[in-house]
Amino acid sequence: MTNQSTIFFEQVLSQSLSKSLKVNNYQTLSGGSINQAVALHTVEGSFFLKYNAQTPADMFAKEAQGLELLRKTEAIALPKVLGIGQDFLLLELIDARQRIPDFWADFGRSLAALHRHSAPQFGLNHDNYIGKLPQPNTLTKNGVEFFIEHRLRQQTKLAYDTRQIDQALCSQLDRLYDKLPKLLPHEAPALLHGDLWSGNVMNNAEGVVTLIDPAVYYGLREAELAFTEMFGRFDSSFYEAYHQTFPLEPGYSQRVDLYNLYPTLVHVNLFGQGYVGAVKLVVRRFVG
Repeated sequence: MTNQSTIFFEQVLSQSLSKSLKVNNYQTLSGGSINQAVALHTVEGSFFLKYNAQTPADMFAKEAQGLELLRKTEAIALPKVLGIGQDFLLLELIDARQRIPDFWADFGRSLAALHRHSAPQFGLNHDNYIGKLPQPNTLTKNGVEFFIEHRLRQQTKLAYDTRQIDQALCSQLDRLYDKLPKLLPHEAPALLHGDLWSGNVMNNAEGVVTLIDPAVYYGLREAELAFTEMFGRFDSSFYEAYHQTFPLEPGYSQRVDLYNLYPTLVHVNLFGQGYVGAVKLVVRRFVG
């Protein structure tokens, strides 16, 4: 461990906990593509630290707000926020143990309980981020309109402005977006984690699901379920338990690719043109 790193870590602990703690050792953690993460070990316990000097000034604060909003529902476990700075977020370290036998089914029921939390409008009372990209949460009465205007079109414009996609694809996407009000079900706003893929799913010392790295808003719950299929589906018992607890409208499986245009466009904007082909496949399927 470098002395410079240790000094920074101890400064974070002092600022967050209002007392001096010596870092005995730390472990660099993998999994994130935006920030650096370490587990800090001290005589008074261990902590999880996410840090990045290049992030937007309020990014970690927005993430902390999202974690606390989800925690207040008591529907699903999340790490406690211990400290926030412009360039860091300090959390309790999740002590992962063996998962309970029905982990995935329990997760499905817990997510359904989270989605039962609603609001008068779609969006949120503040904007936040998905990855390091701005995520506008303009309050909107119609959920499909919110999804089109503040998720799909916002990412499409960013991809066009940065020359990741061309005008021809933008025009095709516009035609697809015009069709969505008849293709997607209109449901009440549901509180969403917002970035629910396997990399953000852990289990705690009790063996139950614990979620990290949210991009919270009130949205269409099918969009959340679709996101879980983005990089390979979760265990089938997760979907069965969710559907038994909070049934989806018929035809959900035919809509998955439409919802996943959002995270796919996010990946275009974060990681480049390697994801444009996936966007074109959806356009060809629904527009021709």
